[in-house]
Amino acid sequence: MSSQAKPSILIQYCPKCNWLPRSVWMAQEILGTFAEEIGQVTLQPSCEAGFFQIHVDGDLLWCRKVDGGFPDVKALKQRIRDRIAPERDLGHVDK
Repeated sequence: MSSQAKPSILIQYCPKCNWLPRSVWMAQEILGTFAEEIGQVTLQPSCEAGFFQIHVDGDLLWCRKVDGGFPDVKALKQRIRDRIAPERDLGHVDK
């Protein structure tokens, strides 16, 4: 499967809130778990204060304001898995 056919993940974050380190950590976790299933993870600073969202192929996966904060790694990986590879076992993350 070519990288263009694989899902793309976008993490939008507020640089004024210093959320770049959190966003980089989440990108690292995503890439470490889904390296075979995704084409790319992109980090994008937002002009809107307090903004934090994660999208998969343009569809909203997580919104800090709607979902009440930031996802923990378990919730993040489960949501991504449910969207891109529902049959995939995440091992200890699913327990």
